[in-house]
Amino acid sequence: MLDLVVLGLHFFICFLVSLAFWRGPKDVDLHSSDTGTVEREPDGLILIGKEDDIKKSRRVTAKVNGREVVVFYHEGKFHAMDSRCYHEGGPLCLGEIEDINGQACIICPWHKYRITLETGEGLYEGINPLEPSPTPQWQSKGVKQRIHKVTIDNGNVYVSPPDLSVSFDSDYFADKYKNSGDLAMEK
Repeated sequence: MLDLVVLGLHFFICFLVSLAFWRGPKDVDLHSSDTGTVEREPDGLILIGKEDDIKKSRRVTAKVNGREVVVFYHEGKFHAMDSRCYHEGGPLCLGEIEDINGQACIICPWHKYRITLETGEGLYEGINPLEPSPTPQWQSKGVKQRIHKVTIDNGNVYVSPPDLSVSFDSDYFADKYKNSGDLAMEK
């Protein structure tokens, strides 16, 4: 009987945690109107928002050519990438930022994949078994996440539309969630 009580309590706590994630901080959808229009500059850049607003919120999710993009402000720099993790589509806007070997990385909240903000490289910790005393080292899986160029002009933050002539692993989930209603939140 005690096992059933403990099991029931475990499921109840898991339910509360999942509810907290689902109802947790939502990023601002600056450009998802019913028509799907965004403010595009003559040079093709897409207005994301005011520089000061994004600095305060530290991150914001917006639609760029129909795909979800998250813009981070971290340690004085703006970074933009597809908002869905290349591994299983986890919402990167909910991830924590961590320094790994001097590189700022977003940690996917679903499976803890680490992605550099600067380059979109996936990182993993591995060992070389041929070393006499193998110690774990951070290694690159290569660029997995699509990065978007950020431009600041007159207090506004702009993102360049993606160059789709080159593909990245994150493109699959960017397309899968392209026209979802609730930005970066659903599984």
